[in-house]
Amino acid sequence: MKKSHKQNQTTTSSRRKFLGTATTASAAAALSFPMISTAQTVTQMRFQSTWPSKDIFHEYAQDFAKKVNDMTGGELKIEVLPAGAVVPAFGLLDAVSKGTLDGGHGVMGYNYGKQSAIALWTSGPVFGMDANMVLAWHKYGGGKELLEKLYTSIGANVTSFLTGPMPTQPLGWFKKPITKKEDLQGLKFRTNGLAIDLFTAMGAAVNALPGGEIVPAMDRGLLDGAEFNNASSDRVLGFPDVSKVCMLQSFHQSSEQFEITFNKTKYEGLPPKMKAIIANAVEASSADMSWKAIDRYSKDYREMQTKDGVKFYKTPDAILQTQLTIWDDVVAKKGADNALFKEVEKSQRTFAERAMKWDMDTNNNRRMAYNHYFARTAPKKA
Repeated sequence: MKKSHKQNQTTTSSRRKFLGTATTASAAAALSFPMISTAQTVTQMRFQSTWPSKDIFHEYAQDFAKKVNDMTGGELKIEVLPAGAVVPAFGLLDAVSKGTLDGGHGVMGYNYGKQSAIALWTSGPVFGMDANMVLAWHKYGGGKELLEKLYTSIGANVTSFLTGPMPTQPLGWFKKPITKKEDLQGLKFRTNGLAIDLFTAMGAAVNALPGGEIVPAMDRGLLDGAEFNNASSDRVLGFPDVSKVCMLQSFHQSSEQFEITFNKTKYEGLPPKMKAIIANAVEASSADMSWKAIDRYSKDYREMQTKDGVKFYKTPDAILQTQLTIWDDVVAKKGADNALFKEVEKSQRTFAERAMKWDMDTNNNRRMAYNHYFARTAPKKA
């Protein structure tokens, strides 16, 4: 049926009215919501680790950076360079403090020379606590506040986060098994932190070297023995190429963890949202690191035995007990004229007495369960 001229006019008028109303409504709606900018300002941060690029430790540093980068949606981008890219491994703290680097990934023991109390987080038996317990003390038992106090005392312009609980580190790699404490007499040995004082007191000639320099030094005969950290790091750094004997278990570094540092001025300039993301990324990467470590370390531990011909031995209890006795002397001397050292040790002791009692009373004997299911025993004695 053909529409009349009047009907067409009415339809056109209605359409115009609708479009006009819709346009007005759209404009009003747009005004009622905040403007969303499509432009994005990216904050770039240059980090350096204290680890060679091939080491799993550098991978952990990159894992942390990726979590931050992903969670900020690219608004904050952390680039992680390997040890030596900007400064030597032992120069990281100074570089971050001065702003030469925006941040870094390392361990506190490398800063031992600036204030010996710093190494209490990473060296020694820490009253029997494992690294996860030390992180618990750090967050909830007063450690974080003490570390801030320590860094202030040495003028370090850094914001520090601790992450990544490490398993007990081996006594080290040697030319032959260490069966008694006398075997360490005169031994040219690598370690770091307060473990330097411990092994020196046990008769070794200690040299502190960063991770990437240890195996070359052993290969050239500059070291008779050395410790670094774990099965994966030790394997990729080449320890099985220069030694076939590794002594497991030691109290020299039974509770170490990683430290992520930011230049404090740079960090304080970040918006609250980014600070919150960083804090949560630290803890997320800490958990992820501990899970990845179990998977990777156990694989490399087995493959070093089956493919690389490495013999693992348990450090004799007599040597472990000697370590505890000598450690008491070391900390007594260090604390005699260092009030902050004594304050940190006292705080750790108070927390450990409570936490260790709960832990040992609560948790099962894992060796018993393992032997029940797999009928295997502990590493053989030297």
